Amino acid sequence: MTEEEKRDVETSEPEAVEETSAEGSDASAAGPVAEEDPSSSQAAGDVPSSTPPAEEAEEAEPEAEAPEAPAAEKPEAEKRKAPAIPGADLEPIAVEPEGKPLSAEEKARLEAEAEEKARREAELTGEGEEEPTAAERAPAKLEADARFLATGKRKNAIARVILLPGDGKIEVNKRPLEEFFPRPLHQTTACQPLAVSGYEGNVDVRVRVSGGGISGQAGAIRHGIARALIEVDPELRGDLKRRGFLTRDARVKERRKAGLKKARKRPQFSKR
Repeated sequence: MTEEEKRDVETSEPEAVEETSAEGSDASAAGPVAEEDPSSSQAAGDVPSSTPPAEEAEEAEPEAEAPEAPAAEKPEAEKRKAPAIPGADLEPIAVEPEGKPLSAEEKARLEAEAEEKARREAELTGEGEEEPTAAERAPAKLEADARFLATGKRKNAIARVILLPGDGKIEVNKRPLEEFFPRPLHQTTACQPLAVSGYEGNVDVRVRVSGGGISGQAGAIRHGIARALIEVDPELRGDLKRRGFLTRDARVKERRKAGLKKARKRPQFSKR
C-alpha cells in the first residue's frame, strides 16, 4: 500500500464517522417527536372517550336550558315597573259634535215658521186651531183711556207701537196688517207676542214703522209689541224673554268710509 492510498483511507474514515454521527442525531431528534405524538394526541382528545356522543349532548342540554329562566323573568319585571294607565282597557265612546247654539232671533224665526205651518195644515184639514196662549192666567183688563207706548228695533228698522183696548185690530202705517205684510210669515212674526201672551183679540195695535226691509220691519214690530206688553203686565217678561222677543237684533249695515268703495273695500293698489 502506497502512501497516497493510506492518505485516502484516512480522509475517508472521518467522513464516514461524520455521516454516522449525523444520522444518529437525526434519529435522536426524530425519536422524541415520535414519542410525543401519542401524548399530544391524548391531550388533544384524539383517543375516543368512554362516554358516547349522545350522552354528551344530553349533558350539554341542561346547561343550555339554564339561562332561559332569567329571560322569561325579564318581561314580568318590566311589567311590574311599567305604570298601568287607568282606563286603557276601556273602549272609546263616540261623542257626536254639538251644533252651534241658535240665537234668540233664530229660535223666534223657527217658531214663527212652525206656527205658520201648523196654521196652514189646520186650514187644509178644516180643524179649528187652538189659541196658543203661554200665560195660564186670563189677560189683564185695560181701562178705556189706557195707552201703552214702546219702541221696537231690528237692524235698521224702527217701529213705534201703541197698545189700546179693543178687539184685536192691527194697523201698520195706517194700513191693515194683511195689506202691509202680504206674506203670512211676516204677519205671524209681527203678532207672535200677542198670541203667546193671550192678548190677541183683546187689544188694538197701531204701529208706525220705517227703515230696513220687510223682514226687519216685521221683527221691529214684534220687538215693540213685546215691550208694550211688559208695560201692561210685567209678569210676562220671563216668558217673552225666553222666546227671544225682547232681544234687540243690532246687525246694522256698516257705513262707508272716505276713500273706500264700501265699508271696508279698498280700491285696487297701483303697482306702477
